[in-house]
Amino acid sequence: MKTPVILISLLLFSFSFSIKGQIVYHDASNFPLLGKATENTYTRYSRLPESLKSISRGPVWELGKNSAGLAIRFHSNSTTIAAKWEVLTNNLMNHMTPTGTKGLDLYCLLDGKWTFVNSGRPTGKDNTATIISNMKPEEREYMLYLPLYDGTVSLSIGIDSLAEITQPKINLPVREKPIVFYGSSILQGGCANRPGMAHTNILSRWLNRECINLGFSGNALLDLEIAELISEVDASMFVLDFVPNASVEQMKERAVKFYTIIREKHPDTPILFIEDPIFTHTRFDQQIAREVKDKNDEINAIFRSLKEKGEKNIYMLSSKDMIGHDAEATVDGIHFTDLGFMRYSELLYPVLKKHIKE
Repeated sequence: MKTPVILISLLLFSFSFSIKGQIVYHDASNFPLLGKATENTYTRYSRLPESLKSISRGPVWELGKNSAGLAIRFHSNSTTIAAKWEVLTNNLMNHMTPTGTKGLDLYCLLDGKWTFVNSGRPTGKDNTATIISNMKPEEREYMLYLPLYDGTVSLSIGIDSLAEITQPKINLPVREKPIVFYGSSILQGGCANRPGMAHTNILSRWLNRECINLGFSGNALLDLEIAELISEVDASMFVLDFVPNASVEQMKERAVKFYTIIREKHPDTPILFIEDPIFTHTRFDQQIAREVKDKNDEINAIFRSLKEKGEKNIYMLSSKDMIGHDAEATVDGIHFTDLGFMRYSELLYPVLKKHIKE
């Protein structure tokens, strides 16, 4: 009689394990999406409103389809977290990892701090990945970062069939009074190894404040409709990091107007200008070195002029110590590695923490 009992026990265990081991997918559109300047975007996972489709320059509009800085928040007690996602273009770049361009990045809130769990590594346009498994069935808060340099067409989150996935139960990062960043390919996240290492995402975790990433690779050219979009956000601080892209002439022509559009709607909100990074190859490439110097001289001249006119709550961040002095913080002399993004975040963090409003 013992043998049948053992067999029945094994069968019951096997059945229970198989049920637990099944993954059920839930549409991520049911959960909060952080990092958008407006909810009226072209698609849920793009960054620009449909109203700009016929207004913005083509490259800006296309880059706005990238999901840089966006993150899904949810709560679950599952032992496994998986994902299915489709990207827009299956983008490939020779200086950035596929995980950074079109992968996912999962973080968990532990003792009030966001802790890296694992990445969802892409295989192509349509992707399925088990991000983490074999966890204890405990209640946890999660944040899932979306691709930096590709669009997200659809996303589903997988959990154990017997587990639950719900709305977040803790309001972190705080969504009221987000920080808005405008800038270049570096701001968009080039070339972080994974989405969570873009500096806007790092700073969002450290400050526990929502950050909005309006980085447009090669195209932070002070387009005034983007200033209008920025001005619609009830932000705690605006960070203007356009100097890597804008020429001296473009800054002379548009920088004050771009600033004024924002300032007119937010007379007291801190606005931070940031110099062009001292790129590591400027010690060798004399032409680039001159361009960086000329652009930094111009943005500082604009800043001084605004101060002389009586503008308040404006600040300038020097790039002198932005990414260190060992020339090890970029992938190509320009775009930051994870080391570069960490150093940049460490420079920005005390400035932002001092000035953001509660």
